[in-house]
Amino acid sequence: MPQGANAVIPVEDTNTNYHEVGSQIPETISFNRKLNAGDYIRPKGSDIKKGELVLQKGKLIKAQDLGLLATLGIANIEVYKKPRVALLSSGDELLDVDVPLEEGKIRDSNSYMLASLLENENVDVLRLGVAKDSKEAVTNLFEQAVNQKADLILSSAGVSVGAYDFIKEVIESNGKMEFWKVNMRPGKPLAFGKYKGINFIGLPGNPVSAFVGFQVFVQPALQKMKGSMEQNQAKIKVRSEKEIESDGRESYLRVNIQITDGVTWAKLTGNQSSGNLLSVVQADALLIIPAGVKCLPAGSEVEAILL
Repeated sequence: MPQGANAVIPVEDTNTNYHEVGSQIPETISFNRKLNAGDYIRPKGSDIKKGELVLQKGKLIKAQDLGLLATLGIANIEVYKKPRVALLSSGDELLDVDVPLEEGKIRDSNSYMLASLLENENVDVLRLGVAKDSKEAVTNLFEQAVNQKADLILSSAGVSVGAYDFIKEVIESNGKMEFWKVNMRPGKPLAFGKYKGINFIGLPGNPVSAFVGFQVFVQPALQKMKGSMEQNQAKIKVRSEKEIESDGRESYLRVNIQITDGVTWAKLTGNQSSGNLLSVVQADALLIIPAGVKCLPAGSEVEAILL
């Protein structure tokens, strides 16, 4: 502000609201509106006050945050390193998506689904491919993860109790398996451990189980690794449209959400088999039945994770 000035009037409210570019502006102007002291002035501190917190630790930096940092003259900030996640599938029965289906084989759907989920979490994905059913093949892919300096090894299948599930053995020969079963449905055969100091999460082979395991365990772990204190998963309260039977494990069921007269209802998307990936495709949310509940009466209110 010029010395002695205590108000500003927009040029469009004066008699010089238009003039040629480069032409001389007159020394005096006229206007026909009331003007008070302080009009159109932004006082110091009206945007940010001294000592005010502008960005919280653990916040994902967005475009507007960068603009604010530039406004404040802050050229460099400390950030968390983007996690590198090594992804592999396990099993002789797996075929790539473009290979004709054979007797006794299935296509490797999990690697495509999990890679996309990882990319949505803004991490670097190292796709290692499929480990055949041998200790040597599994070890080879795990060593690739070590050589590529992965921060997390994520696998699907090979962590159950089958005769050819070698991942547990490989982990224990070069690290430690913390646990390899959880009391939930779907997704009971879920493993966690370390291989040569690198965290490992083993998801089940059934595609729905792998998807649910990612939402419940992997996504929050990645948030922690990125230093994020923001909660990406949106949970809402819903009411079950019909009575639902359960086996007492914490259950994550695929549902459609519909709001009627202000009430949010959840309806199952048909067959809830852990192999029925279509039930996830058709779902808006995962309905959470708490552990110990074997019958959820119609109209009961529970939480759901929005997809």
